[in-house]
Amino acid sequence: MLYKISNQTISIQEIYKIAISHTKIELSEESKAQIKKAQAYLENLVTESEEAVYGVNTGFGFLCNYKIPREQISELQENLVMSHACGMGDEVPTLIVRMMLLLKIQSLSYGHSGVQLQTVERFVDFYNEDILPVVYELGSLGASGDLAPLAHLALPIIGLGEVQIKDKKGVYKKHKTEDILKKKNWNPIKLKAKEGLAMLNGTQFMSAYGVACMVEAEKLNNLSDIIGSLSADAFLCRSEPFDELTHKIRPHKGQITTAKTIRELLEGSEIMLQPKAHVQDPYSFRCMPQVQGASKDAFDYINSVFECEINSVTDNPNVFPEEDKILSGGNFHGQPLAISLDFAAIALAELGSISERRTYLLMAGERNLPPFLVRDSGLHSGMMIAQYTAASIVSQNKQLCTPASVDSIISSKGQEDHVSMGANAATKLYKILQNVKRVLGIELMAAAQAIEFRRPLKTSDKLEEFLSDYRNYVEPLQKDRVLHDDMIKSVTFLEEYEI
Repeated sequence: MLYKISNQTISIQEIYKIAISHTKIELSEESKAQIKKAQAYLENLVTESEEAVYGVNTGFGFLCNYKIPREQISELQENLVMSHACGMGDEVPTLIVRMMLLLKIQSLSYGHSGVQLQTVERFVDFYNEDILPVVYELGSLGASGDLAPLAHLALPIIGLGEVQIKDKKGVYKKHKTEDILKKKNWNPIKLKAKEGLAMLNGTQFMSAYGVACMVEAEKLNNLSDIIGSLSADAFLCRSEPFDELTHKIRPHKGQITTAKTIRELLEGSEIMLQPKAHVQDPYSFRCMPQVQGASKDAFDYINSVFECEINSVTDNPNVFPEEDKILSGGNFHGQPLAISLDFAAIALAELGSISERRTYLLMAGERNLPPFLVRDSGLHSGMMIAQYTAASIVSQNKQLCTPASVDSIISSKGQEDHVSMGANAATKLYKILQNVKRVLGIELMAAAQAIEFRRPLKTSDKLEEFLSDYRNYVEPLQKDRVLHDDMIKSVTFLEEYEI
């Protein structure tokens, strides 16, 4: 299977699938022609004109008024890549790096960046050979593009930095780029005008994190409906809050979808048909359509922002050969992504917040369930501390939801005086995503255990099938054991479960 890079619009689901399955790619003839045309136009400008063009024959940022002699243009671009490789902190996950490569190739392929064809093809080589540059989490302000992370992504193009390659056991190991280039018989690329800037300007760090989080968030939202339905049945909840009539008169799309899903999941449950002594249920059960539906609606909007971004040109300046223009603007500014990433953080964290409340209620010793969901409570603590852990994680998520996009710090001696901080929004969203997965894993563990105390009654066929799959990972709790192992298995189940 081969994916051709072209002008055709690609969805975030498609780009994620290509990256995670490591589908091989190649540039279409259309893309090659576009790249060549823009580079030839730019090369002609450098040769024929003495005009100062930002990033082509000038310094960068505050140094934009420093004119660079024609014979030093290549050195200028290489200096840019080296000087901007200032990343620190944890290494970026390999899937995110692979997606960064893919998104950078896509952006450069439109023919508005002025790069050499061989530069883009070397990125394609790295992607296809799964040679992944070592990139670090910290360093981008999310405004002049993701400068530091993208500099580390670009270093191997000129033969510098480090890369990761899988060993025979499938584990990524770090190597010096120069060693791998020699092994592949590849020469470092000699950069031409604007190429360093084209590689460093862009939003591919933020975009890669955003795409990964949005695809995973869709799955977690669906899992929230499944696990929440199981918890609702285990807690002997009433069915009225999910009735279609209620949601027709407040027709938010996500709310209607969630209520419909819950009705379908609970259809045929013997437990749900039992008479209820209580008149109402707590909000964490009763308002699942409203809360989880609101997150669905948020993700719909955020997905549209990221789909626009991954089909865009985000470096600067931009080359327009047919219009005979090179325009310096601000397409590298990450504000659309930063705001959306903060929005996504809130939408995701709420899935964890309502999940933890359901877990708490399942363990509270109410509605004929034993305290902490274990027989002989007292002798056994059961799942008491699992709820503590969920509460701790939810609290951390609240702290991580502090918006990054409202912050700005002046940089480059005032030239870059408003920045998006979208990179920080992206990395903390990724942490929230992992945390929500853990909270849902704990709720599933509790809901599955609570169902054991409703036997011999059964839940619906759909939920019984889901439970049966889960029991291949985690057995019912008969007495105290090390629950950490069960919790990790629960998260693994959610990761491996296909909806």
